[in-house]
Amino acid sequence: MRNCMRKLCLQFFLYRRFATSCSEKKDNVSYRYMRVIVMFDLPTKSSADIREYNRFRKHLVKSGFLMMQESVYCKLALNATVAEAVIANVRKNRPEHGLVQAFSMTEKQFSKIEFITGTSTSEILDTDKRLVIL
Repeated sequence: MRNCMRKLCLQFFLYRRFATSCSEKKDNVSYRYMRVIVMFDLPTKSSADIREYNRFRKHLVKSGFLMMQESVYCKLALNATVAEAVIANVRKNRPEHGLVQAFSMTEKQFSKIEFITGTSTSEILDTDKRLVIL
């Protein structure tokens, strides 16, 4: 859990630092931050199915994905090429049975997600409110 938090904080720090340093040079920026969303519905009837489900979910978490909802995970990618590589990695580690879907969207599109019912609850610090730059 601690390593996951460190990864997330580092990703967010690098994202914020790059975004603020390049805000004046919008024409010269070749990076376009993307979000990779992975959704899956895997069978959990037998113990082998449960083992495969846990292996896939742990692979996503170790790869830097964060849970948005149950069976919906997302990861920040630097650009479209990196997003394609992330999806290829998920494809390589897919389970044998069940349904796994992945797509990518820009950070701007991701920021426009609207909460119809409920609110965002997260124990993960995802704002720069208390960020200290050394």
